[in-house]
Order: sequence, then structure tokens, then C-alpha cells
Amino acid sequence: MHKTAATPLALMYAALIVYASLYPFADWRDQGMETWFFLLAPLPRYWTGFDVAINLAGYVPFGGLLALSALRSGRTTRPLLHAFLVACILSLCMETMQSFLPVRVASREDWLLNTAGAWLGAFATLALERLGAIDRWSHLRRRWFISSARGGLVLLATWPLALLFPPAVPFGVGQVFERIEAEVAEQLADTPFLDWLPVRDIELQPLLPSAEMLCVLLGLLIPCLLGFCVIRPGLRRLLFVPLYVGLGTLSAALSATLSWGPEHAWAWLDLPAQVALVLALLLAAVLSWAPNRVFPALLLLSLGVYLSILNQAPANPYFAQTLQSWEQGRFVRFNGLAQWLGWLWPYAVLGYALSLIWQRDAKN
Repeated sequence: MHKTAATPLALMYAALIVYASLYPFADWRDQGMETWFFLLAPLPRYWTGFDVAINLAGYVPFGGLLALSALRSGRTTRPLLHAFLVACILSLCMETMQSFLPVRVASREDWLLNTAGAWLGAFATLALERLGAIDRWSHLRRRWFISSARGGLVLLATWPLALLFPPAVPFGVGQVFERIEAEVAEQLADTPFLDWLPVRDIELQPLLPSAEMLCVLLGLLIPCLLGFCVIRPGLRRLLFVPLYVGLGTLSAALSATLSWGPEHAWAWLDLPAQVALVLALLLAAVLSWAPNRVFPALLLLSLGVYLSILNQAPANPYFAQTLQSWEQGRFVRFNGLAQWLGWLWPYAVLGYALSLIWQRDAKN
């Protein structure tokens, strides 16, 4: 029996599937047809290669994670069947619930393709296991990471994905206060409780270049500190810094490419961001040699300052226009994972850092 990061990752992917399948979660109604009508419906008249590819490929990682979780945890002796059944049932439930959403179309073909994609992902995982790839990863994990690294590894794996949703500030994940304030005000409209909300005399002002630089610096330093919490001391940490920061930089460039086009892939890398990138690499390299006990505390301090600065930054008009294209346009099925990760990732790291401190205090 092993604790494996594949289990929480599979649960997160299942949540993404639910979000993408049932978005926008509105106008639920009985459309006057049998719940299972789509299973006996005739073949669709219009079918594109994109529909086939997205329904097949979308479940491949889910099946792979389910099979890996079953293999590593030892919960079942038949990981392929386990992954197949879980994905089959989940997809069938999603298609059934779509029959109550007028903007979605329940489809037998989608269900079959989803199930086939999960089976392919699970089969690929078993093939890698037979080739020894999973054992080699286990050996590498033991050499690089502490034994209780599962939570940290999940957070490290999701940070590049969180950066894909376009931020108002480069590497600015966790900017939620303005949206929460607007949502609460809308819900409390026409009630006496609206007067309880704090009122700003002026709207949020754009960050000064120095504040933007500090925000970008901390946005890069925080994932490095998180990595130091779970990576064993030595040159491993020093090697981790440029590799992981480089991965995050590529994710930010990909986000800009998806939002504005390839010609603007590096438009976000202005002078404050460039200075912050260099300083983050240097500071993280120096901190990589610090004692293990200081990293959770540094992580908490950095998160507090970072979230305070970031949530004072307003969304500029170009950012608002980009959000509209992601939330209502061609990325509507994809935005769920990236958007929620972009909002919640630093708060999950905050909880993880607190858990590390509590565990250390409990041992003492």
C-alpha cells in the first residue's frame, strides 16, 4: 500500500469533468423526454473530427490516473477494469444529467468515446508499468522527495495549469477578492445587509512598477519554496529552481498565445516582470541551501504579502476582454480547470504550509 499523488489528481480531474460537462449549471428543466433517450437515439447527422478527438482524448488522463492510483494504492488487482468502470459510470451520469440542460446535448457517442478514452489511458499506464517506468519513477521519487511529499507534489503539478488562465499580473494566481466582493454585493442587493459591506472611496488603481515587480517576484518564489518543502536537500533543489521557473514561464507564454495569438506570446514580459524573473532565480537559488524548518514559515510570509498586493490590482480592459473570450467563447469547456486553479491554488498552498507547521509542532 502506497500513498500516491495519482489519487488526488484523479479526483481533481473528475471535478473538471463534472464542470466541463454541466457548465453553465443553469436553466435546469425537464425537457419532456426519457432520461435514457440518448442511448437509443439514431446516429448523429453532423459529426466532426474535433468532437471525436476531444471526447476521446479528454478521458485519457483520467483513465491513466485511475489505473495508476489503483496500482500504487493496491486497492484492486484489476486496475484496468477499475478505471474502465469508474470512467464509464461517471460519463454515463454526465450524459444523463445533460438531458436536463437545454444548452447541452446528451449523446451515446460521447459516452462511448469517453469510456474508450479512459480505457486507452488505463492501458497506457499498465504498459508503462510493465516496461518498468513506474518503478523508475518510484525510485526517482524516493531519491528526490521526502516520504510525505504527496500533497506538495499535487500542488507543484497543478501550478503550471493554474497559470494558463490569463492573469491581470504575470504569475498572478489567487486574485479573487474583487470578484467575491462583487458577487456578495449582488447577492445582498435590496437587503439591509448590503450596508454592512465595506465601501471603497476610489476604485482599485493599477499597480506601480515596483509593486508589480514584487508581485511577480513572489509569484515565482512561492512555488520554489513549496518545492523546497518536499525536495531533499542538496543540488536537487538548485536544479529544480531553473527547471520549474522555466516551466512556469512557458505556461505563461502559452496562456498569452491562447488569449491573444502567437505574436503576443511574450507581451506580458515587460521590464518589471523581467527584473522579477532574474531576482526570483537568484533569491530561490540562495534560499535552496536554507534549513528545512524555515521553508513553511517563509512560504506563509510570502503568501501573505503576495495575496495582499495582488488583490489590490484591478483588471484592466484588455484583461476583462480576455476573460470574456475564455469564459464565453472558444475556451468555455477548458476554462473550468485553469480558472479554478488560478483562483484557489495559493490558498491551497496556504493550507498545506499550515499543515506542515502543525505537523512539526505536534512532533515537538
